[in-house]
Amino acid sequence: MTTALRAMTRLAGWPDLSEAPPSCGTGRALRSAGAEIVHFHSDHSVDLHLSARTIRRFQDELKNSTAVRLVLGSHWVTIHLDCDSDIDLLLTLASAALQAHQASPYFDGPPAVPCNEYRSAACARGFT
Repeated sequence: MTTALRAMTRLAGWPDLSEAPPSCGTGRALRSAGAEIVHFHSDHSVDLHLSARTIRRFQDELKNSTAVRLVLGSHWVTIHLDCDSDIDLLLTLASAALQAHQASPYFDGPPAVPCNEYRSAACARGFT
């Protein structure tokens, strides 16, 4: 079983998440009542809709993680899943994402904010 499949299996058991087609059209997705939260794009690549506010709050920690890729101007972070600790990181950040979207579901703008799947060329280690 791949790390992404193990992570999806764990997240799919959360009561606030349900499987849905990803808006980007690639892979599988989990969403809450108000927003898409996670896109599983490959066996090792996941995009997580953290929100701009949450990314700013955890910016230093995210920039120092070798598993996390930030894309300038995106409300999503890409997480590379290689091991169990990467899955634990995803679960922790998914919890923060759910809290952010439940508190203020549309503070990032329109509900369909594109993920990073087709924005990989614009990857940057920082976020401003």
